[in-house]
Amino acid sequence: MLIRVIVALLLIASLSRPALAEDRLTVVLDWFVNPDHAPLFVAEQIGAYKKRGLEVKFIAPADPSTPPREVAAGQADLAVSYQTQIYLLADQGLPLVRVGTLIDKPLNVLVALPASGIRTMADFKGKRIGYSVPGLDEALLDTMLGHAGLHLSDVHLVNVNFALVTSLMAHQVDAVTGAYRNFEVNELKEHGLSPVVIDPQAEGVPADDELILIANRKSLSDSRLPRFLAAVKEGEDYLQAHPQEAWEGFIKSHPDLNDTLNKTAWFQTLPYFAADPFRLDGPRYTNYADFMLAHKLIAKTLPLGDYAVQLKEQE
Repeated sequence: MLIRVIVALLLIASLSRPALAEDRLTVVLDWFVNPDHAPLFVAEQIGAYKKRGLEVKFIAPADPSTPPREVAAGQADLAVSYQTQIYLLADQGLPLVRVGTLIDKPLNVLVALPASGIRTMADFKGKRIGYSVPGLDEALLDTMLGHAGLHLSDVHLVNVNFALVTSLMAHQVDAVTGAYRNFEVNELKEHGLSPVVIDPQAEGVPADDELILIANRKSLSDSRLPRFLAAVKEGEDYLQAHPQEAWEGFIKSHPDLNDTLNKTAWFQTLPYFAADPFRLDGPRYTNYADFMLAHKLIAKTLPLGDYAVQLKEQE
């Protein structure tokens, strides 16, 4: 009888005890929510974070330049950023390191309209090119033009900020760099135009990971990070196996994105997502570091481990 009473009391105590809180993780996106972030939100849809004891909060920044600095300041755990930016951040001495990859193929392209007369890089002499990111965009254009025997001095650069499509359609420029093949190119097509698309990698620019996840170096031993990446991988696997169902779940949570442009981008971006967000392509990163140094965008190249690591997936 006494044993039964004790067991009953223990059962009541266990039922009245609050459930253990999930580990919270804050992730600042690179920009507003869009299909480029699909694996992150599909992982949320299918409960992959919750299964690993994580409560993940995604934040869209008001200023796309601030997410890495929030992580450096300890105000967020992770930030979505770009491989091209991690070198600049490391060069500034910020304690930031790549820990994962979301999109492992370049999306950036150079775009012109047929009326400009541009078909290849050799046609750019005397043309106006709109850009958004000083320094980096100039380095990309310098390389691409050089591939055709031209120089930056042969073109007119116009800083259009991020008004790439509008500046091109208003004929303020003849071409723009920094356009994404899965967004701006499709947006131009929606307007009935037939954009001329030039791939930077075909013109001498080294390949890079388009979207990466960066963390504070102090947090590399934090068990939440590999758990998060494992959940993202599960989301990516589900996305590839069930793209239509994943899209329907995405627009249910983000109904404002339910339009032709975002739906087209959703399915067009599928081949660009990293199959394994943990995997680090070391040679690709060191090769791009040499490119950055050659164009004087960074003062020196650092050891790979100073700005990019591959976390160990937990069993």
